Amino acid sequence: MATIEELRERYEGLELRARVDTEAAIDAACLMVFDYEYAGRDAEVVIDTDEFTAVCPWTGLPDQGTLRISYVPANSCIELKSLKFYLLSYRNVGIVQEHAANRILDDLAACCRPVRMSVFLDYNVRGGLHTAVTAGYEAS
Repeated sequence: MATIEELRERYEGLELRARVDTEAAIDAACLMVFDYEYAGRDAEVVIDTDEFTAVCPWTGLPDQGTLRISYVPANSCIELKSLKFYLLSYRNVGIVQEHAANRILDDLAACCRPVRMSVFLDYNVRGGLHTAVTAGYEAS
């Protein structure tokens, strides 16, 4: 079994069709929140988009899919325009699908500190393979 670093080395000499940025290009600093005026109420917020895009870290080929974020706010809610800019920062980032779902969850949970949150990332079929990843968070 190869590590991610070993796979990067194997593909390093290939000509990539797309620019591949590192995860450092992900802009979690742009995320903003606003006060949730109904703290203590178990209301679920669901946000989805069918336009999530990143790239394969080894080949530069696009990975596209549907992203669904579901959370119960504690004291703050995610401001949607800032979320759009955050998600756009993944556009040229080389990140494996399993890591993308967990990175999004970590950044959003750190931003709004929800009661609980889940991120479901359902990628379009590519090369005959379908991948869907669910990551979850619950406040302790």
